[in-house]
Parts: sequence; structure tokens; C-alpha cells
Amino acid sequence: MKQQTRIDRAACTFSGHETFVFRYAWLKKAADAVADNPGVFNSDDAMVRLGVGKNMVRSIRHWGLATRVLEEVQRSRGNLLNVSHLGRTILGSGGFDPYFEDPNSLWLMHWNLATNEEKSTTWCWTFNLFPASEFTRDALAVFLEIEIDRRGMRAPSESSLRRDIDCFIRTYAPRRGGKESIPEDSLDCPLTELGLLEEDRTSGVLRFRSGSRPSLSDDVFLFCLAEFWDRVAPDRQSLAFSEVAYGFGSPGLVFKLDENSLADRLERTETTSQGVVTYTESAGLKQLYRRDKIDKNQVLARHYEQSMSAMLVGV
Repeated sequence: MKQQTRIDRAACTFSGHETFVFRYAWLKKAADAVADNPGVFNSDDAMVRLGVGKNMVRSIRHWGLATRVLEEVQRSRGNLLNVSHLGRTILGSGGFDPYFEDPNSLWLMHWNLATNEEKSTTWCWTFNLFPASEFTRDALAVFLEIEIDRRGMRAPSESSLRRDIDCFIRTYAPRRGGKESIPEDSLDCPLTELGLLEEDRTSGVLRFRSGSRPSLSDDVFLFCLAEFWDRVAPDRQSLAFSEVAYGFGSPGLVFKLDENSLADRLERTETTSQGVVTYTESAGLKQLYRRDKIDKNQVLARHYEQSMSAMLVGV
């Protein structure tokens, strides 16, 4: 049974992106601009500094927070932002992957969107709570309306919810072309490269694609597993396979890993974690155990150091 969410009902968001999916350069622009001026998104020259229109300025700010590349300065009421540790690691001055050449950077952006219930609610709920692997836009709208009502939240307008759903779909599924398409609006989000969602252009049916995710490194998987563990059971030394596969915000659900692929990943965690984590299957009981907390930042840095070294030698 999937774990229930625990976020305050007033903290969910079904807007902010201004209907734009994020582009390759946007998160780097956001990190650079905030590093220079924490209040850049409220400044008069924000459009000039970022080189985009007013709506796109708001959208870039939203995506920076939703992907957790940016974070709000406490007690600033959102007027001041910082570049997060993850943002500095990947996109900052001297960052490992400012142009998203490593697909694992995209997996990390997806991980943050699909676990950020406050800033990207539709993304989070659809990956973690939606009960089917195939759906239509109408079915997703009904699901979201039911979930909003179940939580006693104030529902957004139907048009706002539909725009949010469309933006969610365009984050992962390449947009259909057409005579009415505006080139600037039809640019795909880089997360379409992950192959998580496909759309049948005849029927309009959307389908999650499960699999082994070969472009997702074991180190980045371990980083996400450690984040999940610290979030749901920080004081426990063990996790059941079912929690990692089907728990709210789990690697299994967020990455749409089938059970066999997830088990293979977990079997490799002892090597990846250098013995900190072990996975056992005995008498039908599948469990993960950890001797200590995983140093997530060290794991992430190790991945990028190895990845960048491999790129430099042309491997």
C-alpha cells in the first residue's frame, strides 16, 4: 500500500510555470543570476539579466525552485533566493555539468520535480499516486480533482488545472507539431530525453514507460535512495523492498523501475555504498539494511568526478 502524503494542504501548487516547460539553458541562467544577486527575480532588470520576457522570468524562478536548484532564503518571503548545494554542484561556477551533458543531471532534475509536492504538485502526485500506467488528460484531471477534494483543498479553476496537466505532459512527452504551433512554445523540455512518458498521437492515450533506466548511474540511484530513506525513515536501519518500490516519493515509483530492475539495483548497493548498505532476500523477505547514514554529497561528487573523467578521455 502506498504511503500517504503529509504535506500541508495549503502548500500545493498547480501554477507558477506560466505554461512554459523549462529549457536547457534556464536552470543555468537561474543559478548564475541568483549567485550574482539573490533578489534578481524582483529586480527591475530581471528581464535584461535573464534575456527573456516577463512571464518567462516568473517561469524560470518557478522551475529553479521546483527542481531544487534554487531555494528561498528563510524569512525573506520568497524575495531572496540562494543556489542550493545541488545547484552549485551541477550548475555553479566550476560546477560539474552546467550544460546537462550527463543524463544523470536530468534524472536528478526529474527526481526533484517528482518529489517536490509543494512546488510541482501535479508532477509529484502523478508519478507517486496515480493508479494506472495508461491515462488520458481527462482521466488525469479527474484524478487530481478527486485528490484535491479528498484533502479538503481549494481547487484551482478547470482551465488552470488543464494548463498544469498540459505542462506536466510536455515536460516528458515531445510536443506534437502542427500549423498552429508557435516555434518558441514548441521547444521540448530536456526531460523528454528520459523516455518516461509516451503519447499515442492518434488516440491521445499517454503511457508511462517502465524499465531498467540504463542511463541512470548506480551512484545517482544511491543518492536518491539515501534522500528517500532520510525523508521517510531517518532513524530506521532497514527498509522493506515494498517501501523502496511503492512508497510515496520512492525510487521505484519516481523512476518507474520494474521490480526486477529495482532488485538488481538494490543488489548492487553494497558495492556502490562501499558496504554501508546491504540488500537481502531470505524466506520471501526482501530488506535493505544500512550500517550508517550515506554521505549523499560524497556519492554525488564521486559520480560526477568519474563521469567527467570518462568524458575527457572520450569513453
